[in-house]
Amino acid sequence: MLVLLTSQSVSPRRRRGEFPPKAGEGGAPQGDPVRLLALGDSYTIGEGVDSADRWPVLLAGALRDRGVGVADPVIVARTGWTVAELGTGIDQAGPVGPFDMVTLQIGVNDQYRGYPVEGFRDGFGALLDRAIGFADRDPDRVIVVSIPDWGVTPFAGSRDRERITSEIDAFNRVVAEEAAHRGVGFVDVTPISRRAADEPGLLAGDGLHPSREMYAGWVELLLAVALEIGG
Repeated sequence: MLVLLTSQSVSPRRRRGEFPPKAGEGGAPQGDPVRLLALGDSYTIGEGVDSADRWPVLLAGALRDRGVGVADPVIVARTGWTVAELGTGIDQAGPVGPFDMVTLQIGVNDQYRGYPVEGFRDGFGALLDRAIGFADRDPDRVIVVSIPDWGVTPFAGSRDRERITSEIDAFNRVVAEEAAHRGVGFVDVTPISRRAADEPGLLAGDGLHPSREMYAGWVELLLAVALEIGG
């Protein structure tokens, strides 16, 4: 499922230090609301959970709870997308920047399909450059999210779990390296995903994708980075 939520009107460029707009008297946010663009695959679109439980939506809610004015997230994501398919999806969706915050989480389907990790590096780097472009060419406003380890899930029960974990680690090294190379924030949610081996409540009913509970754990990590953006 591809979702492109909220309006595509262009907001005036927000200077560094102006993010995030805090609540004024009566709790009303001051200034234009923060615009968030989330790019990804099934994890970003929240396969297996209600739309209100997608992690970009939970992140926006957590920011609002802390007095930050945030518009509904723009989400460009679809279950099964690789880096190449996300690039095509962005072309088709046509999100209009600039955005105050952009997140990128992609790569699990490249690993699942057996694509080489070095080829993934080129595709991921190109997507990350596009993400930075959507953030008005400001890498400080971009957050890269690691790839979860689906090897611990019941879905992987008949597969080589150790190989999956090793490959996920290799892809995440590329993700972290490309983020560091561009000065982009990196949030590692993979350790939380691996807790699902012993905590079934962290998985949705399909036995593969995260539940709201796991996404809430991710948001705790993301929130610390999001609140620092533009500081």
